[in-house]
Amino acid sequence: MRIESDQAKMNGPQRKITKKSLVLVSVMLAMFMGAIEATIVSTAMPAIVADLGGFRLYSWVFSAYLLMNAVTVLIYGKLSDLFGRKPILTLGIIIFLFGSILCGFATSMKTLIIFRLIQGFGAGAVTPIATTIVGDIYTTEERAKIQGYLSSVWGISAITGPAVGGLLVQYVSWHYVFWINIPLGILALVGLWLFLHEDVSKKKHSIDYYGALLLTITISAFMFVLVEGGSRWSWASWQVISLIIFAVLGLIAFIFQEGRASEPVMPFSIWKERSISIANITSLTSGIILIGISSFLPTFVQGVMEKPPIIAGFTLAAMSIGWPIASTLSGRMLVTMGYRKTSIIGGVFLIIGSIAFVNMSAAAGPFLAAAGSFFVGVGMGLTSTAFIVSIQSSVAWQQRGIATATNMFMRNLGNTIGAALLGGILNNRITHYLSQRDKSLTVDDANLLLNASDREKLVESTRDILQDGLTSSLHTVYYVVLTFACISLLLLLIPKKTKRSV
Repeated sequence: MRIESDQAKMNGPQRKITKKSLVLVSVMLAMFMGAIEATIVSTAMPAIVADLGGFRLYSWVFSAYLLMNAVTVLIYGKLSDLFGRKPILTLGIIIFLFGSILCGFATSMKTLIIFRLIQGFGAGAVTPIATTIVGDIYTTEERAKIQGYLSSVWGISAITGPAVGGLLVQYVSWHYVFWINIPLGILALVGLWLFLHEDVSKKKHSIDYYGALLLTITISAFMFVLVEGGSRWSWASWQVISLIIFAVLGLIAFIFQEGRASEPVMPFSIWKERSISIANITSLTSGIILIGISSFLPTFVQGVMEKPPIIAGFTLAAMSIGWPIASTLSGRMLVTMGYRKTSIIGGVFLIIGSIAFVNMSAAAGPFLAAAGSFFVGVGMGLTSTAFIVSIQSSVAWQQRGIATATNMFMRNLGNTIGAALLGGILNNRITHYLSQRDKSLTVDDANLLLNASDREKLVESTRDILQDGLTSSLHTVYYVVLTFACISLLLLLIPKKTKRSV
């Protein structure tokens, strides 16, 4: 298959030409839909939990979405190599929009989690295929610059997402934070079908359904262990032990299946390039860092610092401002400094940002939270851009979709593991803290801190206990985030032998 760009020569008057600039706009709209979803939902989560209750299920709202995102991203990437980018991206956007509509109608945390599964099922197609389309229609020399444009989507969503999300939560309703995706998705679909034209070679394909199923089972079992272990179930319980055995058996079966599949959903051959394997493993650890900040920062700002949703949103937005700025600089740094030095500098910024969160307190105010968020964004921008450009330059067209999707999968897997692991740690530490200070309080009582009116009704001693417990628990979460930031830098410092340089 090939894409006919607006610079290609026509072999006949009947051939339609892809308009690269308009396709880029459509791709950016699709990515903006996913980006603004992240910033708005994170900003709205305290209000959602305050309305629907169930603080114990807080991390599941993210974990459910990220689970389906992680397990489908590889499938979509492979399908896009087989059947073309446009039809698969279209399918993903439609499913995402359907899930968004349902999320807006959720009446309980359990139904919201189910609808987030549907939304995540569609979201798995958006970012990897949109990024792959850019890799298809632009040359290697152009990609670094264009990746900066794509990353600017995060900057725009950083400004509009928290502001719009905060305003909707404060003056309308949190339900609308999901419905804002609908016009964006429709515009992206119209642009793709009008301006992107693919020449897909017709041949019989073998889809690795068993591999996809085994991957879903393995990650699901592992995620349940991370979320519920040490909280709802003890680590030595039969439930946890059974799930661990189930996950290990599922992983072994998945590896065996991928070795025998004619067109595996995860081709391990692409991991033989050391630069790709290091980039993918580092994307896993940075994904844990990313979800640790985006999921729990608004909770700290609203519940501990007692700031309104808009302020919480803008502290998180600082990450998405630093990200595109760094991505734009990364495009130039890749040319002048090389892939390795650029990514190492990014790893240093991840550590600096994580240190800021470890030292965060109620008295420090939202400025320190925003600064830490900004530095993490800079680190993510430098590393992620370097990873994508390097990976897409290391493989042929036939593997570009799955290679890009594999890197996205590793980051999404990191998000999924992080949401489950850090959410489990948060619940476990709060439960332990409250059991020592006031056994009449439970984890779900933390809901009261996230709503200003409910917080004001609390007895001062009870409010202090809940806030101290939340502060202590979130600091534990951020120490884990700092640990993974250090691991990321160590991975980036490993000498890499690359066949090609950017």
